[in-house]
Amino acid sequence: MGFAGGIWGVLVILGPILLAVAIAWAMRHNKTSRRSMERTEQATHDLYEGDPVDRTKR
Repeated sequence: MGFAGGIWGVLVILGPILLAVAIAWAMRHNKTSRRSMERTEQATHDLYEGDPVDRTKR
């Protein structure tokens, strides 16, 4: 169990570290700019404002 136990120990230690690094990288690269968010919100507002369907009668 010496060699297998050593590998398992390394995996138990490095696994969570690598997972944390991957999550941090994804969160950092998944941000949208304020300008992009404002453009999306304005387009959605424009779509609903021009929508002829009355949504209050559902």
